[in-house]
Amino acid sequence: MHKQLLGPSITFFPQPTTLVSTIDATGKINIMTASWVAMVSKTPPTLAVSLHHLRQSYANIREQGEFVVNVVPADLVLAADYCGLRSGKEIDKLAVTGLTTVRATKVAAPLIAECPLNLECRLTLEVPLGDYRLLLAEVVEVQATASAIDAHGDLSANSFDPLVYLGGIREYWSLGEKRATAYKDGLQLEKP
Repeated sequence: MHKQLLGPSITFFPQPTTLVSTIDATGKINIMTASWVAMVSKTPPTLAVSLHHLRQSYANIREQGEFVVNVVPADLVLAADYCGLRSGKEIDKLAVTGLTTVRATKVAAPLIAECPLNLECRLTLEVPLGDYRLLLAEVVEVQATASAIDAHGDLSANSFDPLVYLGGIREYWSLGEKRATAYKDGLQLEKP
């Protein structure tokens, strides 16, 4: 199979679409879209988020040391895109998008009510990467809407259809259908 060299870039790498909610010292809430988010440790539960150093959300996280990562369902695509286009320094994105906030249990930053999965986070480490800052944060609480949990008590992706961002082509996609069960179905390749 012939492969074409594209050079170093972030082209077409599927990423979750999230809204990062923060609060400043005056109590002003800001939300921004972030797709450079990933779980990086199970013990302790830790995620990484990469933000440009000039973003208001980054300033709020540096100031307060905490934030919430809200997983965006596909039906919030326009609100999510908007929150990545405008700065919280100049505009109240909650007012424009109509998104609502709910008090978190472990951090001061609020949850986005319309997002079915919310991860409350405390900053543990920052790594400068050019104009961006890689922020490592311990997940101190996870909240999910009742409709996002199936009859077995597990999270159900079908219940909220997580939004995926393809950065290289600048498109949002819904997740699609389940293809296999992780840590199980691959064993079918072993010969008995």
